[in-house]
Amino acid sequence: MKEFYTHINNKVYYTLVIIMTTLMMMGLLLDNPRFGELKIGYILHSVLILALVACLLLYPRYRNYQSRIIIIIVGSAYLYTIFFLYPDTWSTFILLCFIPAISILFFDSKLFYFSLILNGLLITVTYSYIMLMDQENRYAHMKSDLIGNVSNFIGSQVIIYCIYHLYQLRIKKQQLYYEQLQHSERLKTTGQLAAAVAHEIRNPLTAVKGFLQFYSEKDTLSSKDVKDHFTLMIDELNTAEQVISQFLCIAKPDKEKKMEIVNVQAVLQSVTDLLKSYGLVRDNTIELNVDEDCYIYANAIEYKQLMINIIKNAIEASKSGDSVIVQVNRKNHFVEMKVIDTGCGMSKAEVESLGTPFYSLKSNGTGLGLMICYHIVEKFNGRIDFQSTIDEGTTVTIRFPSNK
Repeated sequence: MKEFYTHINNKVYYTLVIIMTTLMMMGLLLDNPRFGELKIGYILHSVLILALVACLLLYPRYRNYQSRIIIIIVGSAYLYTIFFLYPDTWSTFILLCFIPAISILFFDSKLFYFSLILNGLLITVTYSYIMLMDQENRYAHMKSDLIGNVSNFIGSQVIIYCIYHLYQLRIKKQQLYYEQLQHSERLKTTGQLAAAVAHEIRNPLTAVKGFLQFYSEKDTLSSKDVKDHFTLMIDELNTAEQVISQFLCIAKPDKEKKMEIVNVQAVLQSVTDLLKSYGLVRDNTIELNVDEDCYIYANAIEYKQLMINIIKNAIEASKSGDSVIVQVNRKNHFVEMKVIDTGCGMSKAEVESLGTPFYSLKSNGTGLGLMICYHIVEKFNGRIDFQSTIDEGTTVTIRFPSNK
């Protein structure tokens, strides 16, 4: 998602670099009191301009964390250099205050805090130098109101931090909206695909399955191998029909299904009783902890289907002998359900792909089970989140509006 925000329009970017280079060169060559001097200060000023321009020109080719760090360090060195070289130009102090703002353009919180701390350390050294080492009073305008200048600097850093914080909140909201939009588009596309082809596929499958069943019961098929082949073909057709049914479950609106007040504790007790034997086969147990008086407004059958899928996935992801914990709590106006396992876990990329049609971490999975879970949660105004760490386990959090 970060790449979505850090995409660079090369034409605009290089135009800005040219403008910045022009302004820096004008400051170096036009009406510069050190112009013509071959002293260390003027040479350092020139070298830092060349270094900063080179970093900016190379950045689109090497867009990585290291190149951004270098740009921040070189930019900070350039601004502090012109502050010390030209003490009569009071506006250079304003530029120092805005150094952390450079990192905001990279949309990286680590870089922002790095530049904020770096700028704080550099300004501390700068004020110490002015107070202890500036015997010529080159910075008299800073000394005359030291407390006021320090307050202004701190205030500017607080303002920049607030801007960054608000900007990050806005980006997170846009990211959430973008992810929800992607998920909705996936559901819409899958629904359209299902509505277009499901019935056309089911009709010939039904005919083929009927003839296979008819001929498999004939006495003329004396060979056991041939009968086994017929049985295998029928089983595979049943699997294909099940996949098509899952597609149709997403495609149709299900308006005829009854909405009711669902007792979460009763449904989950039924689900855990149903899956208890499945867990015992794998030497896994299910621990159920539910607060009393937890009710939601949904369809009981679909809610049960949702929790069966989630808990069954948790059992399959768990190691032999582990427990799957199901916790339900009422928080304000929501009922929060957590299914926790300590199994193999998932990477961030795998979590982001959950709910995608035909994406599954199981060798024989279709990915439609979780997609239906997302569909059910969305239909009843809920929310589902996955938090997972490889080799540590997964926590699935489902929240529905509470109905007392």
